[in-house]
Amino acid sequence: QVQVVESGGGLVQAGGSLRLSCAASGSFFGVNRMAWYRQAPGKQRDLVAEITSGGIVNYADSVKGRFTISRDSNKNTVYLQMNSLKPEDTAVYSCAADISPSSIGFSRYWGQGTQVTVSS
Repeated sequence: QVQVVESGGGLVQAGGSLRLSCAASGSFFGVNRMAWYRQAPGKQRDLVAEITSGGIVNYADSVKGRFTISRDSNKNTVYLQMNSLKPEDTAVYSCAADISPSSIGFSRYWGQGTQVTVSS
């Protein structure tokens, strides 16, 4: 059984920093793309940042220069370092991992989400 679990959310003042972690565990063949999404109240879920198994990264324009995504493939863990946080970064942040249960194909697994609140 595959599990994806996030940690590291919380309350921070504007200008502060938080680091989110997301770990995939269980029995599987490999982990490909890992990504962070966020959803603010009343809004759709948007991609924040993504990283491939080869280390290629992509960021939403709104977080470029402030957020950094990284991964430890040995631990099947992805991190999101968030600096210079703004009130508009307030949202539930969810991790998505494309995991292969066997040598063929991938399925996307989601974590339960972690709340990030930035006060002004």
